[in-house]
Amino acid sequence: MACLKPPRAVLTTIAAVAVGTGLTIGSAQATGPGFLSHQALYELSLLKSRGAKAVNAARGRILYNFTGSACEGYTSEFRQVSELNSGEGKSTLSDLRSTSWEDGEGKSYRFKIDTRMNDSDAPSVDGFAERIGDRIRVKLKQPAAKTFNLEGSVVFPTEQIHRIIDAARSGKSILELMVYDGSDDGEKVYNTLSVIGQPISGDRSIASPDPSTANDKMKTLTRWPVTVSYYDRDARAKDGEQTPVYAMSFELFENGVSRALVLDYNDFVISGALGKFDVKDSKPCK
Repeated sequence: MACLKPPRAVLTTIAAVAVGTGLTIGSAQATGPGFLSHQALYELSLLKSRGAKAVNAARGRILYNFTGSACEGYTSEFRQVSELNSGEGKSTLSDLRSTSWEDGEGKSYRFKIDTRMNDSDAPSVDGFAERIGDRIRVKLKQPAAKTFNLEGSVVFPTEQIHRIIDAARSGKSILELMVYDGSDDGEKVYNTLSVIGQPISGDRSIASPDPSTANDKMKTLTRWPVTVSYYDRDARAKDGEQTPVYAMSFELFENGVSRALVLDYNDFVISGALGKFDVKDSKPCK
């Protein structure tokens, strides 16, 4: 049974983190409210099951803390506990914890990810990535000490969200990015395809309100429906087409907060309803 786990970039998007997100952070803050420091709790449930690996039930929670600014960088703390049931008493319990920091210009990224499946701990992933010229140098401490370079125009998760918001403000509907988030063994790079819908104004009535749409800081903000598909950059496409490893749909506010999550794992789809939402104090840039 697969672990109910989106890639690290998706997690960042959830918080303004960003869920895996060219503009500069400076230009994003010049044209919008900037990223909001906050804590969000998402309640997970099974939306649909399809394919050969049937899932009869799913439940869980995502707790996300996001703080920081363009001048001091962005820190995120993420925990996802989920249980999948495939029938006949077969269930899989997973517990994913991650922490990360990304500097305000998207030039460096620290990350640590711990995963537990049932009663077994997977090797931790711990590393640091830094942009040097036209490449990114990654230094891993775990699961094994290793240094390597990532070629191409690769971005980190918070920068990915900045670019999605910038594209949305510019009226673009498609954005392709390569994203590095420390997923899997710390060596994975994802090709991502973001599809951005028409803007939703803050004064539009909403069928299913939640704590984000009721918050005074959020009521006046524009948001966009976004779907981000994640593809394994190293996998070969068959017949010219490649199936995404994950896909995630959500409504993205211009301050980086996400609501109405839908996590698509191909064989099953999970809904993530925003149950609690708290705004945190943050230090403005001088």
